[in-house]
Amino acid sequence: MALPWTLHGDGKTVQPREIVAPGERLSWPRTIGIGAQHVIAMFGATFLVPVLTGFPPSTTILFSGIGTILFLLITKNKLPSYLGSSFAFIAPVQAAVASHGQESALFGIVVVGLTLALIGLLVNWTGVGWINKLMPPVVAGTIVALIGFALGPAAWMNAEKAPITALVTLFAVVLSTVLFKGILGRLSIFIGVIVGYVFAVFRGEIDFKAVGEAAWIGLPDLHLPGNPFLDSGLWTVLPAFIPVVLVLIAENVGHIRGVAEMVDQPKLNKLTGRALFADGLATIVAGSGGGSATTTYGENIGVMAATRIYSTAAYWVAGIVAILLSLSPKIGAIITTIPAGVLGGVTTALYGLIGIVGVKIWLDNKVDFSLPKNQFTAATALIVAVGQFVFTFDGISFNSIALGAIAAIVIYHVMNVLGRWRGTDGEDASPLIGGTEAPAASGKDAGTAA
Repeated sequence: MALPWTLHGDGKTVQPREIVAPGERLSWPRTIGIGAQHVIAMFGATFLVPVLTGFPPSTTILFSGIGTILFLLITKNKLPSYLGSSFAFIAPVQAAVASHGQESALFGIVVVGLTLALIGLLVNWTGVGWINKLMPPVVAGTIVALIGFALGPAAWMNAEKAPITALVTLFAVVLSTVLFKGILGRLSIFIGVIVGYVFAVFRGEIDFKAVGEAAWIGLPDLHLPGNPFLDSGLWTVLPAFIPVVLVLIAENVGHIRGVAEMVDQPKLNKLTGRALFADGLATIVAGSGGGSATTTYGENIGVMAATRIYSTAAYWVAGIVAILLSLSPKIGAIITTIPAGVLGGVTTALYGLIGIVGVKIWLDNKVDFSLPKNQFTAATALIVAVGQFVFTFDGISFNSIALGAIAAIVIYHVMNVLGRWRGTDGEDASPLIGGTEAPAASGKDAGTAA
């Protein structure tokens, strides 16, 4: 069978103002090199999720590689993307593991994957318009932002165990972002972990016993999800997991739109349904074997933007390399030795960046925060998340992220409907907030993209 990529030019160079399109490739040695860059780009964030949640890192890396290959197959080699560990699952997974064990967290991951896959099939049939109406930019931005900000206490819980190491790690992340150019500048999280790790070694904070005992080659640890029909308590973890579906939708849709714009191929947006289905299927597979849930990775978009190479061939290489890396228990053992101080420092930056991604969604879409419905949607949901609100009803607990996501959707749509009915939808509330007069609002619904 012929390979689906055509050679770009001479296969060696990319001329100024040119890109290597998804259906093209450079020579195989160069393609393998670019694929290796994608592995490095995803690695820093992908291995952090299992470390933070107690999952086996090698298992997570294995399923990220498998998920990437599934994604490429389902999107017909037209949409370049790496599927790495999703940070949106950290809080619900930690809560589920603490209350009902790892099997319950895997069950939650599988249910989220199944829900996302079904939504993907629906989008493939109906189009993406209804998602835009359900989650206009003010809602989507709020949900993404509250995921990051709600994880703040978890970052401090690690940082306080070794505050000096955490501070060194955090400074390494920040400084590498401004000191290095190109791909190195985009690997600041990874560089921060390396610097913090070396510092922790000199401080005697790391025990290498498990590394010495681990084999160089071996299969990752596999674990099955719990059976809710044998353990009815597993159903109680789902309220914390289901809102994560909204984040995965926002991440996937944003990824597709970003890539379509960068390669100037609007037709890629038609693959949204396939992409959602693929990510859902990859998450089901990962949860069924003991791995972390997956999502499309912004880190790898950065690599594509820096290199102007959008070839899906490079992602096949990245997926295969990830699978090969997962077959070394020693690498997994090294990852699990990362101390709390390093995790605290790097997650202080990383969780904050997740929150800022949500803010960026507001800014990019010119969300008008002079409108009360936008003010209360964001304000209430963020306080619920940051304040670590919890609501328990009939033995089922809703954590702050679940409550915040529900609040964002309900408040926006209730205020939107009532505001249109009463004719107050376009009223500018900024005099109440700022205490000074402001020009009258135009009446434009800034809950959608301007």
